[in-house]
Amino acid sequence: MYLLLMSKGARTIILILLGAIIIGCTPQITGNAINIPQEQSQPIVVYFCPQENCEQAMLDTLETSKKSIHCAFFDLDLNSIKNLLAEKSKTQDVKLVVDETNEVTIEGPGIKRDTTSQYSHNKFCIIDNHLLFTGSMNPTVNGATKNNNNLLVLDSKLLAINYEEEFQELWAGEFGSGEKVTHPIITLNNRKIENYFCPEDQCAEHIITLLKKAKTSIHFMTFSFTHEGIADAMLFSKAEVKGIFENRGAEGKHSQLPRLRDFGINVTKDTNPATMHHKVFIIDSSIVITGSMNPSNSGNTRNDENVLIIHDKKIAKKFVQEFSELWN
Repeated sequence: MYLLLMSKGARTIILILLGAIIIGCTPQITGNAINIPQEQSQPIVVYFCPQENCEQAMLDTLETSKKSIHCAFFDLDLNSIKNLLAEKSKTQDVKLVVDETNEVTIEGPGIKRDTTSQYSHNKFCIIDNHLLFTGSMNPTVNGATKNNNNLLVLDSKLLAINYEEEFQELWAGEFGSGEKVTHPIITLNNRKIENYFCPEDQCAEHIITLLKKAKTSIHFMTFSFTHEGIADAMLFSKAEVKGIFENRGAEGKHSQLPRLRDFGINVTKDTNPATMHHKVFIIDSSIVITGSMNPSNSGNTRNDENVLIIHDKKIAKKFVQEFSELWN
């Protein structure tokens, strides 16, 4: 009754305040929240290099663009990719960020270089604000044809927002920092996906949290593994732990291989005469952690990196198969 007797302006203020109270009482997003943003789209596609044609997968994905391609690469020397980007740039918005340690020449698209001391270490592209690829593969001859890598292609507007915001920070020259990710957890095709960017999202903490929850198994394949906290999470795990280290640097001063081995963890060095370049953890054969971040202090606190955590047994099965082939 009192609300009806009030002026229109006063009623509006009261309703806004009531709405704010209701929203404030709404449960916030947590790991088990009911209001995690959801999407339905094409299934995630996973490729493993060099046994699968990752270069062609990249080309096919980029070829679909109608309006824009925004890429952040550590390195790029595949002529097919450079030529396609140059051609697309004639009619579309094509932008590229690369690390200054690598000489990338390309006709056409705008290029910006990370001129800071840390690495711009991402390997991703966003196409038309909904399609993207990421993983461990640099679009280089070695990355596609010699090194062990993974490449994931995803169709997700929510994840594309995350990656586009990261790209825009890099494009603006904001390296080694940035705002926290907008959608850290989404549901894609009824499967939970987590997405983080280092260093701003404390990537190692999310990895450690999941490793500590492992019940039966942890399998990992890593190019560089020097992060003590991530190693500790496996040392004290009750799950079976098996891991593959890139041979180069595996016995180095800061490598966690000797430490894990001394504590009885089943670890080995890869036998690829080129490079085992994965940055992968597989938990309980149902969760995959991948992306550009090596489990190292630099990967966590200095470099620009991205981490994708996929809670999907079908995807995990593919990574377990890759692990088994490298292990054997």
